[in-house]
Amino acid sequence: MDLELKGKAAVVLASSKGLGKESARQFALEGAQVMISGRNEESLQKTAKEISVETETPVYWQVCDITKSEDIQALMQEAQDKMGRIDVLVNNAGGPKGGSFEDMSDEDWQQAFELTLFSFIRAIRTALPELRKNEGRIVNIASSSVKEPVDHLILSNTFRMGIAGLAKSLARELAADGILINTIGPGRIATDRTKALDEAKAERRGTSFENVRAESEEAIPLGRYGTPEEFAKHVVFYGSGANTYVTGQTLLVEGGVVKAY
Repeated sequence: MDLELKGKAAVVLASSKGLGKESARQFALEGAQVMISGRNEESLQKTAKEISVETETPVYWQVCDITKSEDIQALMQEAQDKMGRIDVLVNNAGGPKGGSFEDMSDEDWQQAFELTLFSFIRAIRTALPELRKNEGRIVNIASSSVKEPVDHLILSNTFRMGIAGLAKSLARELAADGILINTIGPGRIATDRTKALDEAKAERRGTSFENVRAESEEAIPLGRYGTPEEFAKHVVFYGSGANTYVTGQTLLVEGGVVKAY
């Protein structure tokens, strides 16, 4: 299948590692120019070089704290300057702190809002003029918690659902411009974030990381954690020209573990 990404330009937020990095890599493998972003300059340089050498495709980078409006504006301007256009916006963010409702202060709630939801809003708003010109695609990376809340992740559960609601609303508002927007929620994907959550769970329960991992895998019908590559291929399809009629939807990539429809 031709994903119609050759000559296109994708901006991927929070992409120096994890699901963002693999999404950027998969876009580059399909021939798209890519702008990656993150807070650590050294990590960005390393990731950009690694992907570019492997794919023989231009990969640019820009330091960006996605909780800061001025950083997002600078990122989109740099993307236009370096790539000449923006066809795809992939919204991504690191997860907010874990814990239960009574663990969280006002500051925790505010920080989680800025990181997890408002960053996506700002990025879409800033990239929208370019996306309108190119009948672009927006893909939001969220969490399986948009369908079924995850214990001890009250902040993520709250704001990830907001991402899905935002996409559903914008799908209707932006359809006339030819812009398609969808949300993809990872389940248990083998990333550093998942490892950290498993370690925290093991500490709470007074057991080993290995026991927690084995228990989690047993609960997944496919019997294992997913890989970043498996997840990122869905991001690329929904961000591509091959997707012509799917918008406002929420897809889970989670091996069947979520029981909600």
